Order: sequence, then C-alpha cells, then structure tokens
Amino acid sequence: MVTAVCFAKRGYEVVGVDPDSRRIELIRNAKAPFFEPSLDVYLKETVENGRLKVTSDSVANAGSDFAYITVGTPSADDGSIDLTYIRNAAAAIGKSLRKREGYQVIVLKSTVIPGTARNVVKPILEEQSGKELGRGFGLCSNPEFLREGNAVYDSESPDRIVIGGQVDDIERLEMFYREFYGQSHHVIKTTYENAELTKYANNSFLAMKVSFINMIANLCQKTTGGDVEDVAKGIGLDKRIGSLFLMAGLGWGGSCFPKDLKAIAAYGKTINVKTTLIDAAISVNDEQPLKAVEMAEKLSGDLRGKRVAILGLAFKPNTDDIREAVSIPIIRKLLTTKAKVAVYDPAAMPNIRALFRDELQYAETAMDCINRADCCIIATEWDEFKKMLPSIFIQNMKRPVVVDGRRIYDPLTFIEAGVIFSAIGLGET
Repeated sequence: MVTAVCFAKRGYEVVGVDPDSRRIELIRNAKAPFFEPSLDVYLKETVENGRLKVTSDSVANAGSDFAYITVGTPSADDGSIDLTYIRNAAAAIGKSLRKREGYQVIVLKSTVIPGTARNVVKPILEEQSGKELGRGFGLCSNPEFLREGNAVYDSESPDRIVIGGQVDDIERLEMFYREFYGQSHHVIKTTYENAELTKYANNSFLAMKVSFINMIANLCQKTTGGDVEDVAKGIGLDKRIGSLFLMAGLGWGGSCFPKDLKAIAAYGKTINVKTTLIDAAISVNDEQPLKAVEMAEKLSGDLRGKRVAILGLAFKPNTDDIREAVSIPIIRKLLTTKAKVAVYDPAAMPNIRALFRDELQYAETAMDCINRADCCIIATEWDEFKKMLPSIFIQNMKRPVVVDGRRIYDPLTFIEAGVIFSAIGLGET
C-alpha cells in the first residue's frame, strides 16, 4: 500500500491488485485500511488524481512494466514460512503474462527464505505463462526495509536498495529506481538468494540487539544501583556497536521480527545449520513482556480485583498494528490474576477490542484509563504518554504505582514526586 501510493505520488501509473473486496472499496474511497503516518494524505491525492487505481482483477497488471509481489508470508504452525500467498500471486501474474507482448519484470518484495525466487516463483511463472525467464519476463528479488510508523519516509528515502537476479533484469529495475530516487542511493546488486537472506539477516541482527540489551536490563534490575540506560549509553558510543536498538523494554513484536526470526531458524533446520543466537534472541523476547506483571505484583501485591491500567497496545508507536504486541501476553497474564484490566492506545483500540471483546475496560483517553487505577503499566512509548507528568498519576490514580516498561520517564523525577515507580532495567538504590 505504501509503496503503491509513493510511486503514484511521483507521477507513475499504479494498479493495485487485491482479492479483498472490502479493502478495495476502502482504497477507492481514499481510506487506508490501516493506520500509518502520512498514508491517508498520499492516498487521497493519488486516488483523486487517478494515478492509483485498485482492482480485484489479477489480469489488470498485464500492461505494466513492473509487477510487484508484496503479499504476506505468515508463519506456519512450526514457525516455518507459509508461501501460499506467494504461489497464488505468482500464478496470477504468470497467467497474465500469457496475454501480453513485450517484457515485464516481476519484483518479489515480500520477505521470503533463500531460494524462493529461483525455486518457487520462477517455475510457477514459467509454467503459467508458457514463457522462459529472460524471454518475455524478468524476475528480481527486492526486499523491503520499511519500518511501521515510518513506512512512507522509508519508501521515499531508503538506506539502501538490494536487488537480486539476472544482470539484465537488475539493470532494468535499477534504472527505474535511479529515476525514482535519483543517483545518490546505494544499490546492492547480487543473487536472488543473497537478496532474500539479507532481509532476514537484517531483522535478525536488530532483534538480537534488542534482546541483548533486554538481557542486560534484567541484570541491571537485580543489581543495586544498576541502570540499563547508563550501560546502553556506555556501549552505544562504541562505533563498532552504535546506539540504535539499544533501548531496553518489554521486547519486540510486530509483523516482522517474530515471523522472520522463526522462519530463518526453521530454514536453518532444513539445511542442518544451527541458529543458536537467533534461538536465544527469541527465548529472551518470549520471557520479557511478563516482567511487567512481575514488577506490578512486587509494587502492588496480589492484583486480584485491582484495576490495572495499560497505556499502549500497539507493538510500537505510530501504528495500529497489534501483531505480536507485548501488550497481549501482559493482558492475558493479568486476566489470570483476576485483575480488572483497563486499556488505552491512540490507534490500536479497535484491534484490541476485536481480540478481547468484553474481557477488558476500554478507555477513551489516557486519563480515563488511569482514573482510580491501582497500577499503571506503560507498554508502548507513544509521545502523548511521554508528556504525562508525575502529578497526573498522583492526582488520578487510586494509588500512584507506575511500571515503566519502555523507559520513557526519568525515574528520579517520578520517585521524588511521590510516585511508586519501577522501570525495566532499573535496580534498587
């Protein structure tokens, strides 16, 4: 969706194909089917000027120079990648290739394990089109590196562009990107498999970095005078390490890290390669969210019958995405304690309501959420929560107990103000 509107905004003619008729109708009415900053503005402009058209007719792409496969690649029950949507998209594009003359480059942008373009997509395209790769169509692996909450910016200003495939097809796609982005962007040209593996390596490394600092945070929390933020600053200034992704918290979630790490670990098993570091990163992350409940019980005692407020439900700020969000295991654990759970998020309330229905109390504002609460857990670092002063918790809560699961508050300020305060990676003084 974001890729489509960004192409269209630059003046290219874009046709989006999706089998979901409800989603198609939303987009035709210039309504984004999910929340992403700036997307609604771009969508309205491109739909109204006719640069972006959407349809459920898979043949509609037949006249395009490039056909992008951007479908989901969910996890199977064993964590391995499910390529059902990839196969369906490749088959649809292959059928449309039968009906066209000229050359079309198929661009595989979905996150897929190494070998997918060569061993899955290529054979399907050839079978369904009756044509051979390099004669009538081309194929490139071109993974996306968009961050939810910053996807429009990343689409327009990528750190790098990775393209895998045959030389001629890479040159065609690179020429288009040079036209779209200009000459300054770093383009990495490689094989299908290296391009596919780069996406997994990228996400796995970032996830391991987060899990590492969370492991250090757990050490700090058990150490008198420990504070993970000081440790993170200390190691982040080492140029070999860097400061990004060293923010301790309740763990990572979303549609990418959990799915991708499970998929690459499962891929490792199929080729008899141990992925010990990735397995450890997953293990640390699985345990991290429940630290918030442990901290709440330490400060508030037995939570049965107590009102526990959770501020933040999306897996990160600036999105309504709750896939693998840390708020979900926290809520489920709190419900087992028989606590009364009140929740609030600026964007993700409808998605959480659809999941938990009448099990929770749904607040309209952050103030409403913490009102008369016995404890408050910060689960997502939205800007509006960062602006909440200690006095707000003291004046509105039944007992001002705050568990800062995202390290958005200055501990000394809150403690001196009279808040009963605890934070991830903060040891006792």
